[in-house]
Amino acid sequence: MAEERVEFPITGKITTVNVKAGDAVQEGDVLCFLESMKMENPILAPVGGNIASIDISSGQVVEAGDIAAVIEY
Repeated sequence: MAEERVEFPITGKITTVNVKAGDAVQEGDVLCFLESMKMENPILAPVGGNIASIDISSGQVVEAGDIAAVIEY
Protein backbone atom coordinates (compact mmCIF):
# COMPACT_ATOMS: atom_id res chain seq x y z
CA MET A 1 0.00 0.00 0.00
CA ALA A 2 1.09 3.54 -0.67
CA GLU A 3 1.05 6.27 1.97
CA GLU A 4 0.27 9.96 1.70
CA ARG A 5 1.52 12.20 4.51
CA VAL A 6 -0.75 15.20 5.01
CA GLU A 7 1.20 18.22 6.30
CA PHE A 8 -0.12 21.45 7.78
CA PRO A 9 0.52 24.31 5.33
CA ILE A 10 0.53 27.01 8.04
CA THR A 11 1.05 27.43 11.77
CA GLY A 12 -2.11 27.49 13.85
CA LYS A 13 -4.32 25.87 16.46
CA ILE A 14 -6.49 22.83 15.77
CA THR A 15 -10.15 23.54 16.53
CA THR A 16 -11.83 20.31 15.38
CA VAL A 17 -10.65 16.82 14.40
CA ASN A 18 -13.17 15.03 12.15
CA VAL A 19 -11.50 11.62 11.68
CA LYS A 20 -9.73 8.93 13.68
CA ALA A 21 -7.33 6.11 12.82
CA GLY A 22 -9.03 3.44 10.72
CA ASP A 23 -11.62 5.78 9.17
CA ALA A 24 -12.17 5.64 5.41
CA VAL A 25 -11.91 9.02 3.66
CA GLN A 26 -12.52 10.28 0.16
CA GLU A 27 -10.41 12.88 -1.64
CA GLY A 28 -11.54 16.30 -0.42
CA ASP A 29 -12.95 15.15 2.94
CA VAL A 30 -12.19 17.50 5.84
CA LEU A 31 -9.69 15.90 8.23
CA CYS A 32 -9.63 18.78 10.70
CA PHE A 33 -9.97 22.54 11.01
CA LEU A 34 -7.00 24.79 11.75
CA GLU A 35 -7.42 28.31 13.13
CA SER A 36 -4.80 30.73 11.92
CA MET A 37 -4.93 34.53 11.81
CA LYS A 38 -8.55 34.39 13.10
CA MET A 39 -9.63 32.28 10.12
CA GLU A 40 -10.73 28.65 10.25
CA ASN A 41 -8.99 26.63 7.52
CA PRO A 42 -10.10 23.11 6.55
CA ILE A 43 -7.33 20.55 6.11
CA LEU A 44 -8.50 18.26 3.32
CA ALA A 45 -7.63 14.68 2.37
CA PRO A 46 -5.54 14.84 -0.83
CA VAL A 47 -6.39 11.20 -1.70
CA GLY A 48 -9.02 8.64 -0.82
CA GLY A 49 -8.07 5.77 1.48
CA ASN A 50 -7.90 4.85 5.16
CA ILE A 51 -6.43 6.92 7.98
CA ALA A 52 -3.33 5.01 9.09
CA SER A 53 -2.44 7.51 11.82
CA ILE A 54 -3.61 10.86 13.11
CA ASP A 55 -1.86 12.15 16.23
CA ILE A 56 -3.55 15.52 16.72
CA SER A 57 -6.21 16.83 19.09
CA SER A 58 -8.40 19.90 19.49
CA GLY A 59 -6.55 22.82 21.05
CA GLN A 60 -3.13 21.61 19.90
CA VAL A 61 -0.82 24.18 18.30
CA VAL A 62 0.96 22.96 15.17
CA GLU A 63 3.68 24.36 12.94
CA ALA A 64 3.78 24.48 9.15
CA GLY A 65 5.18 21.16 7.92
CA ASP A 66 3.95 19.12 10.91
CA ILE A 67 2.18 15.90 9.94
CA ALA A 68 -1.62 16.07 10.29
CA ALA A 69 -2.35 12.49 9.20
CA VAL A 70 -1.07 9.54 7.18
CA ILE A 71 -3.49 8.07 4.64
CA GLU A 72 -2.95 4.59 3.17
CA TYR A 73 -4.38 3.99 -0.30
